[in-house]
Amino acid sequence: MAATAPAHVIPVSEYLGALYHPDMDYVDGVLEERNLGEVDHADLQSELVTFFRIRTDLWQVRAFTEARVQVAPNRFRIPDVCVMPSTWKRTRIVREAPLLCLEVKSPEFTLKRECSRAKDYLQMGVPEVWIFDPESRTAYVMRGETITEHREGTLRLAGTAIEIVLADLFRVLDL
Repeated sequence: MAATAPAHVIPVSEYLGALYHPDMDYVDGVLEERNLGEVDHADLQSELVTFFRIRTDLWQVRAFTEARVQVAPNRFRIPDVCVMPSTWKRTRIVREAPLLCLEVKSPEFTLKRECSRAKDYLQMGVPEVWIFDPESRTAYVMRGETITEHREGTLRLAGTAIEIVLADLFRVLDL
């Protein structure tokens, strides 16, 4: 059995000083591709951030897309949508745990891979990660080591007013 060549390891400073098109996750010195580039992915991501931004004052949150989140000293993830409390003091890179991280699954990436990324957010202190699959119109909620599947109903983030009716969210894919 042939050994695989080790991935090229780059220092954090090089990652933070470089521009990647598209931007990439950084995991222990190795660059990793992210989901993007397909209309359903982009449409659902846009719908999610718009949904949160419309409710900024109501829910006392700030939502944005594709910001670098330092989940550990040598790990940076880039969630599709990051939701911070309105009291968050803007920094170039998010270094404190968001209220919620949202990911939109692309067909070429497995749910297992998305859950691996989500674990980094959870270990950082994010209470829940919501993963949306536009193809199956399913939402997965990760909380600790538990993942629950939702095909209908409403997702709610405990301790906040945040809620999303799945049928309303996925309707954007029918337009």
